[in-house]
This record gives sequence, structure tokens and C-alpha cells, in this order.
Amino acid sequence: MPIDDMFAGTVNLLAKNLELRARSHTHLAGNIANAETPNYVAKSLSFENELKGALKGSALGRSNGAAPHPRHIPLKGASSRLEDVQGSLEEAPASISGRDGNRVDIEREMGKLSENQILYNASIQILAKKFEGLKYAVKGGN
Repeated sequence: MPIDDMFAGTVNLLAKNLELRARSHTHLAGNIANAETPNYVAKSLSFENELKGALKGSALGRSNGAAPHPRHIPLKGASSRLEDVQGSLEEAPASISGRDGNRVDIEREMGKLSENQILYNASIQILAKKFEGLKYAVKGGN
């Protein structure tokens, strides 16, 4: 069995999730750091739907990079391969604006940062368990 096939499922998904969560953390921290900057617009990285689309694509047998039928309409935000998922940078809605034009809701950003950190840590724990299982299999249970 090729080594790539061994890690084709959960490990690659978790690695991509960790990469995207780290990028999201950078944007959220930047928003918090610019909470007092006039005319600053809060940004967030949206990738969950794109990640789901890539998983659906691989579940449909497109994990080998095969393109969908040329006459099919491509789904917005859906990547056909997990490696292609990059997420999209979105701005905060215009309804949240301070007197100086700043669009950072510090409480909302802190909540999003906490949620992102919890999901990052959960992914790390799942990945550690996956490698623990592989280690157990290699050692033969000793």
C-alpha cells in the first residue's frame, strides 16, 4: 500500500483544516489588533463550505483530481480537491460601524477567535489519536 493512500483520508483533511484554522486565527487576531483603527473593516476567512464541497467531491470519486463533467455547473465555493481549498476572505457586514468608520465588534471577534482556537485544538487532538493508532499498529501492541 502506498504511503499516500494511508494518509489520504482523515490525516489530509485534518492537515488542511489546521492550515485554514491557522490562517483564520491570523485574520481574527488582526481584527482585534485593529479594533481602534479608523475605517478598518473586519475580515474573516470562510472555508467550511469549500471544505465540505471538496469532501463531497472526493466521496464522489473525484479525489484523484478528475474533473467533473464539463457540462455541469460548478458549485460556488466548491473545490474538487482537498488540496485546492483556500477559503475566501470576507468583510464584516456594513451594519456594524463605529463613529470613526471602524467595523470591528471586539466581543464578536473574541468569540470567533475562541471558537476557532477550540476547533483547532480539537483537530490537533484527533490527529494525535490517529497517529497514536498508527504507532500502536506498527509496534504490534507492545
